[in-house]
Amino acid sequence: MARADVIHLGLMVAALLLAYVLPFELLLLSYAVLGPVHYLTEISWLHERRYFMPWRSLALVLALVAIVAVNVSTWQASGLLIWSGFLLGALASVQASWGTRALMGIAAAVLTWTIFTQDLFIAVTAALLPTLIHVSLFTLVFMIVGAHRARSPSQAALVVIYLASIALILALPPDAPVRWLELDQAGWPYFASVAPALGKVVGMADWPLDHRFAGLLSFVYTYHYLNWFIKADVIRWRDVPAWRLVGVSALGVAATGLYFYDYALGFRVLLFLSLLHVVLEFPLNAISIRQLAGIVVMGVHGRMRPQEP
Repeated sequence: MARADVIHLGLMVAALLLAYVLPFELLLLSYAVLGPVHYLTEISWLHERRYFMPWRSLALVLALVAIVAVNVSTWQASGLLIWSGFLLGALASVQASWGTRALMGIAAAVLTWTIFTQDLFIAVTAALLPTLIHVSLFTLVFMIVGAHRARSPSQAALVVIYLASIALILALPPDAPVRWLELDQAGWPYFASVAPALGKVVGMADWPLDHRFAGLLSFVYTYHYLNWFIKADVIRWRDVPAWRLVGVSALGVAATGLYFYDYALGFRVLLFLSLLHVVLEFPLNAISIRQLAGIVVMGVHGRMRPQEP
């Protein structure tokens, strides 16, 4: 196993262990300490790569989607906007003619129109897509595609360990007591909507903010942030102008200070930045999903191909 993969494994295991020791507090600490620098450095990295779209100016449209989605008054409107941002990013990232893009857009609009009032659609798009899906499912897709591209058994093993860690938390949830009551009271109300949304998807009505849910979010969020930072040499997110890297790092540290001054205030101020980095990543998410689909199709085709005599 390569040295980088060993470090990767160590950080994943550390995130899992901490999720058992501090199931409620780890998420809030990771969100405040690692989150802001992650948002800013990723947006900087995406900017250098034109947000994985043919026209960088389309990022302004996605940013507008994030601004409006944060300020609308209903979950239904927020979910529809976030989903529209995902569709826009997916269509913009497709290498196809304008006619093909238009047909795909019409099909997506018709599908959206038929389901956007359903509770499940709202739960997935408004509550889960910018939170749990972003930090766990999209992270998993990146890991699988990266392991396949590198032809690395050790990276494939990391994918299995990641899934096993999530299964372990769900099967044997943490039972550690709440240690920092004031922090938990200030921070956890902002994640309250994710639990019932996840429960709606998996068939557990009114899933409460219990140890299983807290441990799951703590692990996937913490690992999501750590995975970004330890891949600096792979995706080269530090390869940006030095002044910008220093600037975004300083802003991230200042944002963390705001959380520790008043967690509720920090969350409200940084909510837009958090959603902005999620929405701006949608084109890359769409590309990675298509790459994963291609890997699956090639694998199935290879298994079905008749063996040479």
